[in-house]
Amino acid sequence: MMIRHKGFVVAAVASVALVSGAWFLQRETEPAGSVYQQARLFDDVLAHVADYYVDSLDERQLYQMAIDGMLDQLHDPYSIFLKPEDFRQLSEATTGNYSGLGIQIDVRGGWITVVAPLPDTPAERAGIQTGDLIVALDGKSTEGWKQDSAVKALRGPAGTNAELQIRRAGIDKPITYKLTRANIHIRSVDPRITMMLDDRVGYIALSPVSESSTRDVSQAIDTLLKQGMKSLIFDLRGNPGGLLDQGVAVSDLFLDPGKAIVETRGRAPGSSHEFSDTKPQQWPRLPIVVIVNGGSASAAEIIAGALQDHDRAVLIGTPTFGKGLVQSFWRLTPETGLKLTTARWYTPSGRTIQRVTRNESEQVAQVLAADRGQDTKIDSTAVFHTDAGRTIYGGGGIRPDIYVVPDTFTTAERAFVKALGDKVPLFRDALTTYAIELKEGNRLQSPNFTVTQAMVDDIVRRLRTKGADLPDSVIAGARTLITQELGYEAARYVFGRSAEFRRRIGDDEQIKRAVALADKARSPQDLLTLANRPPALPTVRNR
Repeated sequence: MMIRHKGFVVAAVASVALVSGAWFLQRETEPAGSVYQQARLFDDVLAHVADYYVDSLDERQLYQMAIDGMLDQLHDPYSIFLKPEDFRQLSEATTGNYSGLGIQIDVRGGWITVVAPLPDTPAERAGIQTGDLIVALDGKSTEGWKQDSAVKALRGPAGTNAELQIRRAGIDKPITYKLTRANIHIRSVDPRITMMLDDRVGYIALSPVSESSTRDVSQAIDTLLKQGMKSLIFDLRGNPGGLLDQGVAVSDLFLDPGKAIVETRGRAPGSSHEFSDTKPQQWPRLPIVVIVNGGSASAAEIIAGALQDHDRAVLIGTPTFGKGLVQSFWRLTPETGLKLTTARWYTPSGRTIQRVTRNESEQVAQVLAADRGQDTKIDSTAVFHTDAGRTIYGGGGIRPDIYVVPDTFTTAERAFVKALGDKVPLFRDALTTYAIELKEGNRLQSPNFTVTQAMVDDIVRRLRTKGADLPDSVIAGARTLITQELGYEAARYVFGRSAEFRRRIGDDEQIKRAVALADKARSPQDLLTLANRPPALPTVRNR
């Protein structure tokens, strides 16, 4: 998450001294290995490279390479030097407006890793999935790319094309996706899926945490209260985080004045700070169920952690991502800046959320395993307690009060995906084309339409026509999957995003469990009573 600073960094004076060559004026009496001698050595190396290297290099380019090399040695993908173009991207990230593909990414193990495709974007419509590795972009390998370089390459003017090669778990060959960039506004709360799920339970989803998040959440809840909402499901799944101040402000909506929200702890002056609630909570009698998963990160984890620690909500789902680092931003010149990890953050109970792993790839593997119900380890040494005395655990990410794992593919459905191989995009294309034909032919009259056997057979025929090798035995085991996916796609294209979401709810085990819990609660205390048991291990359900 980001902390924004407006001033120039006084430490930039050091670079002025370097550029002027002032380090050569230092006396020979400086102790061996001193900072001054190291600076003289650096300037000497730079001068030799500038004068004698086989290719001509501009000195400004050499200094830029030195800065990048220094930050690269921190082995921290979040600490970067910001060039002029990077400022535009930073503004886009915090305001929610940009043009591109709509993919939230991270760099793990040297590869661009998809954290989550954003709703209603080219990436989501094409079928890009959490955990996908983007191994090539427009024919160029992405191995070793920094996060901001990857974001810059993925974005671009609306209407321009991008070709992505994706490596997906369980599929041997890379999958090629051809996408067209579009204008994207990242709305914190999508009004199309802000709705009543029954006559008592309302639903909102927050992603990401941007400048408008507090206003968006408040307005959405007030709208649902007018529709009769008595309990709220607050969905933070797939929320990659964002601004620290907005994570604090959203938490402030639900807590009493004086309650701690998050504490940052760093080495530098001013980097350690405790953020507390400053305003009375707006809906003190509203029971809240928060849904989280491995895509919930950073500022989203601040919200989940604060509400759990203060017993203001019950958490359902799987453990969160575990990004407990704070980045601060300094403008060094009118056109350059520095984004640097300056602190770790802790929940009110004292939990650090940063996952401790041997490398970045291991962190992603842990998150994906937890989402599949395969990682059930609890660090029994990292025991904490909520305000009401409930036992909660640290050790990386926010662990939910009630584990609910999404439905997993059956063996037969995995065989279908494997049989498709690198032709997975053909499946998505076939669904989309068929859905558009249904709309154009006005063949569906109600969002509650039934996907018939003939419709599934038509999809299979189209896949085989395109060269997919799909034996009858494989199709027989995948009919439920094809039926569901065709239902979602047709609902989206014929009746809109709201209709698609309502259809998905029926197959979403986490939402169904949250609704069952929220329907029983008549107060926040009721929710605590229902969840007041040792954290349950996940139960894996096959579709």
